[in-house]
Amino acid sequence: MPERYVLVRWPDGVAQRIYSPSTVVEDFFSAGQRIPVGEFVAVSRQALTEASERVRQAYGFPCGNAARSLALVEARAIAQPSGDVLVEGIES
Repeated sequence: MPERYVLVRWPDGVAQRIYSPSTVVEDFFSAGQRIPVGEFVAVSRQALTEASERVRQAYGFPCGNAARSLALVEARAIAQPSGDVLVEGIES
């Protein structure tokens, strides 16, 4: 499957590279987009769940790396609960 990485910057300036096993994240995020932290977590959950489901459909099991990516996003959001997340880009 074509992997993608969503490059984001949290409100405190910390950069994060979020792994997705699918290009589906391109349907949810675009470079330059600013999203409030809570909404970013919800959209990330939707995008990474859909990406993991595509892996399950293709290989019979969900993507553990997508689940780890989501866990890292959720943990970061707890540490940085307010402000906007900037999507800096998407790379393959």
